[in-house]
Amino acid sequence: MDRRKFLRNAGLGGLAAGGLAAPALAQEAPKVTWRLTSSFPKSLDTIYGAAEVLSQRISEATDGNFTIQCFPAGELVPGLQAADEVSAGNIEACHTVGYYYWGKDPTWAVAAAVPFSLSARGINAWHYHGGGIDLYNEFLADKNIFALPGGNTGVQMGGWFRKEINTVEDLKGLKFRVGGFAGKVLEKLGVVPQQIAGGDIYPSLEKGTIDGAEWVGPYDDEKLGFYKVAPYYYYPGWWEGGPTVHFMFGKAAYEGLPKNYQSLLRSICQGVDADMLQKYDYKNPTAIKSLVANGTQLRPFSPEILSACFDAANEVYVDMEATNPAFAKIWQSIKAFRSENYTWAQIAEYNYDTFMMMQQNAGKL
Repeated sequence: MDRRKFLRNAGLGGLAAGGLAAPALAQEAPKVTWRLTSSFPKSLDTIYGAAEVLSQRISEATDGNFTIQCFPAGELVPGLQAADEVSAGNIEACHTVGYYYWGKDPTWAVAAAVPFSLSARGINAWHYHGGGIDLYNEFLADKNIFALPGGNTGVQMGGWFRKEINTVEDLKGLKFRVGGFAGKVLEKLGVVPQQIAGGDIYPSLEKGTIDGAEWVGPYDDEKLGFYKVAPYYYYPGWWEGGPTVHFMFGKAAYEGLPKNYQSLLRSICQGVDADMLQKYDYKNPTAIKSLVANGTQLRPFSPEILSACFDAANEVYVDMEATNPAFAKIWQSIKAFRSENYTWAQIAEYNYDTFMMMQQNAGKL
């Protein structure tokens, strides 16, 4: 027998019978099309743009087989109803912040941002290594939602005001746009909180319907033009020390994905989560200088105001922990890590940053 002829024929026969084997990814990459509604306007390229980054990366990783079409706030549903649509099964995904839904149950907010919680680094450490993702999804399970962190702005600014805020007395009667249940804390100090979607803040400030408003920080706030109608820009935003924006997926939709798609989604969401913070850290320094050049008056909240707010927040937490077991379970987990986190943060990071800031102020950088 001609050995080479035999091998050649055997090889051809194998190919003819079974064809070339398809790559594993192609075999496990069914066509999936989702819609995602955002709570943010398209003009905010950092925060709305995170959903577009998710969409692009998941499509690239699956050769276009898994597509997520993104819609800005108001195009499908109002921004503050995004999670409701996912929960109802009307849409597969949304990009939103849990504290928008705190009125249903304050537990919605605690894994996103609550007053005097963790920094961005701290909350991410808790989410990914302290069980935070699992704890939040335990709460969301009966709401047909599976959530993953999908962005962080870093500590936010304290907002824009039409007049100076120097004392706790100045807060009384103040109509202030503030997200989440930070408003519940501020109510204790006489503030009248207003929950208004991002696109409606400017006209409300311009008309004097509200006296002040917080949004995010310099880069986004400059885009929205708040400095034109409210000159005093306060810091820090103590209610959002490290706010997590979440991708929320319909639980059934997520669980119906192939395992490789689920793994891709988790990995890409974590990348998008980091990417948003990096963008803000890069863009905010230039934006704050631009705002000041255009007449913005930077003001720190006084120690009196911060202390009063901290005490008021703790009063609120005591009540919530006593009456809401789901809230208590997550908040107690965060509190336990918060103590450890700030012990470490004040040793190396704080001292290095403080020294470098002193060098900058001395003109040496």
